[in-house]
Amino acid sequence: MTIYTENHPYHYEMENLVRLFFPNEKITVTGESNEINDTRYIITALKENGEKLNISAELHLDDYISSNSVDITPSENDREKEAEREMAVVLYKLLSEYTGKIQPWGILTGVRPIKLFRSLCEKNGKEYAEEYFMEKLLVSKEKTLLSSVTEQYERKILSYSRNDSFSLYISIPFCPSRCSYCSFVSQTIEKAQKLVQPYFELLCREIEYTGRIVKELGLHLESVYIGGGTPTTLSALQLSELIEKLRSCFDISECREFTVEAGRPDTIDEEKLLAIRNGGVDRISINPQTLNDSVLEVIGRKHNSSQILQAYSLARDIGFTHINMDLIAGLPTDTVDSFRSTIDRICELYPESITVHTLALKRSSRMTLQGKNVDADNENCSAAAMLRYGEKKLTECGYHPYYLYRQSRMEGNLENVGWSRDGFDGIYNVFVMDETHTIIGCGAGAVTKLKVPGSTSLSRIFNYKYPYEYINGFDEMLKRKDQVKQFYDELS
Repeated sequence: MTIYTENHPYHYEMENLVRLFFPNEKITVTGESNEINDTRYIITALKENGEKLNISAELHLDDYISSNSVDITPSENDREKEAEREMAVVLYKLLSEYTGKIQPWGILTGVRPIKLFRSLCEKNGKEYAEEYFMEKLLVSKEKTLLSSVTEQYERKILSYSRNDSFSLYISIPFCPSRCSYCSFVSQTIEKAQKLVQPYFELLCREIEYTGRIVKELGLHLESVYIGGGTPTTLSALQLSELIEKLRSCFDISECREFTVEAGRPDTIDEEKLLAIRNGGVDRISINPQTLNDSVLEVIGRKHNSSQILQAYSLARDIGFTHINMDLIAGLPTDTVDSFRSTIDRICELYPESITVHTLALKRSSRMTLQGKNVDADNENCSAAAMLRYGEKKLTECGYHPYYLYRQSRMEGNLENVGWSRDGFDGIYNVFVMDETHTIIGCGAGAVTKLKVPGSTSLSRIFNYKYPYEYINGFDEMLKRKDQVKQFYDELS
């Protein structure tokens, strides 16, 4: 399929919108439609007539032909924004009519709908934001209300941040095995065992170097997140040394949250959990994804549901008072009934927070490479039914949504939502998704995001992705960290 874009710059937005309805079709975007040789194509066009704009779209899909247009007179300040939005609405209505599908998030294709909702609230209030979502962006009532509730909880967390605040992310890019849906830059321990110790030693050096820069700048640490990968692929001794290194290099005395992704239950034992707990970590994540053993096998997990429950019980016995558990809706071979059973059993455990993800198939995941397609049946797909049940059950059990984000190629064009009991919102998740303040990353694949206070401006510093690249280019890594100091020096 080809998308022709005439006299407008909204190429990326129109492509993303079309992908919502045709997620598995190859799409090409090009300019003027003077010579068309395709049998499946879409034309989007903008024509200016003084202050007026004519916006139109045409579908030519094999033997199907349909068109739609609208004339608008936007204000000068909103001209570009309104032209883009109206073009998306015009095209959306054609695509919805052709496919019979209604997108739960309307024309929204961005990953941060709560950030947009908050900006609308700040401009004209909550009622205006809700109306704008439903009327102007065609977001469903259910997703609009979910956004409204989530934004209220996020706002409280965002108030913790100061102009000199930052959060710290530490990457451990190793896993016991690679899940079939995963596209993260991580390597299995079997293949990368010889890299673990040299990587660990250099990571500690990067932490030392970064700590000196942060102390010199006088930045205030709000949260620490050790993720991956699976951090608990490290030994208990390495985990102890890593946490001690962080404590010696950064002032954690006022840190609001310290998280370690314990993640995979087949990497958890008493010695490792004690190392984490004795290091002062106050939040861990044990991620079952599902409690259906056959689904665990299909997605490439090397553990069963009994090990998940044992790991959770062990963490409780050791004294962890904030345990998060991640689930995924839409996993292959999972059913709505099976997902309901998983949610019910997790709620019986009553962890402090539960994150419900929707399956998102990235191009580099094994599942995508093997030909698994995204289910694009939207509100009728099984993932949508799973999320509806999850929202109902979690609300009944006393959980509230505290953060929400979206990804491309998600089942049913849905969302990921973090749910928590009162007082247990995961603040790092909110900080990083809202881009509230600077996030400093250490380790392979980590990205440092430097935030100019009071603006939307971000500067990024990328670490090498793979452990072997990180090891071989470590001196260059340290040089890049000097950009943190340069950034703040220029602000002062």
